[in-house]
Amino acid sequence: MTRALFALPLLLALGACATPRESCIASVTHDQRVIDRLIAQTQANIARGYALETRQEVVRLPDFCRVTADDGSVRLVSCDRVQVQDHQVPVAIDLNAEQAKLTSLLQRQRQMRDQTAAAVAQCKATYPEE
Repeated sequence: MTRALFALPLLLALGACATPRESCIASVTHDQRVIDRLIAQTQANIARGYALETRQEVVRLPDFCRVTADDGSVRLVSCDRVQVQDHQVPVAIDLNAEQAKLTSLLQRQRQMRDQTAAAVAQCKATYPEE
């Protein structure tokens, strides 16, 4: 989650540089990319025999902070720095359910290919390269 928040401004800046054609293609292929990522994740879960779940832990680290007194003097005082750390935790899964999910995702991927190809062709027709 935290990584996504840091990446958002970068993605927005890069998105501003995209041509209308590239934006159109990125938009119509979004669902296909999501399905592809889910398939890869599900295949990895089946291969491992368990899933990995990301959990966040708040950690307080001892640090020193600069404090300015009323008279303008600056001194260091002991303080805590708060940091959020992501941890991958193994989680038990039902391998039969995971295999059924993979089968369903693969079927959906096949169905989406033709739709996505047609939508990409429409983007290319609407926004020819300059």
